[in-house]
Amino acid sequence: MAAVRPRVSFTVDLEPDCPPYLWTFRGVEQGMPALLDLLGSRGVRATFFTTGDVAQRYPHMVERLVTEGHELGCHGMSHTAFTRLDERAARDEIVRSAQILRVFAPVTSFRAPYLEFPEAYVPLLREADFALDSSHAVYKAAYWRSRSRRAGRSTEVRLARIPASVTSSVLRLSRPIRTAYLQALSSPVVLFVHPWEFVDLTRERLRLDCRFKTGAPALACVGEVLDWYAGRGATFHTMRQLAV
Repeated sequence: MAAVRPRVSFTVDLEPDCPPYLWTFRGVEQGMPALLDLLGSRGVRATFFTTGDVAQRYPHMVERLVTEGHELGCHGMSHTAFTRLDERAARDEIVRSAQILRVFAPVTSFRAPYLEFPEAYVPLLREADFALDSSHAVYKAAYWRSRSRRAGRSTEVRLARIPASVTSSVLRLSRPIRTAYLQALSSPVVLFVHPWEFVDLTRERLRLDCRFKTGAPALACVGEVLDWYAGRGATFHTMRQLAV
């Protein structure tokens, strides 16, 4: 039997540098151009989950990613954790960011900061005309608790729910360990990175997983990952395409 070709979505959380530890924007200014060049060289169309704040600060960068054929998604307004917001504030974060981003392109995919989004707020996404949510991750316990609560329960909220497959720092691990992780992932595979990972943060006072092999080594690792998947016959999709 022929091997199944994995479906892969490469996603980017376009946000400030390593929140909540840093709140600068070197990733947008320095990391994004290099990442867009890399994706262009591989012919990969990605989904960029972008905060409304970044879009207001760097409209030219949002215009570039849209012009180059990438999907623009929503990452909230201010990169505040939705677990810290009441419903009124959560709605405001969603609505304001969507209004800003939809000036640039149609936006139907959403991902909450820190991959944490209360189930009670999911209806807010449909109210704001989102069709896909990628606010969970299969490597987090919250995803499995959420699945358990939803099991066997009918829902009025028609929304594709596609979680992230692996944390971004795994892509920066040594090749043998990284390959073992990737081989264990089920299709569709949703990878994600942050532009700040492509800035040298090794001397910053951050958690090890946030700073090791950042900068040029991280970009090289992403190139290797994309090539590895291409070598296995993978097809690359935006998140909007996966939801169809």
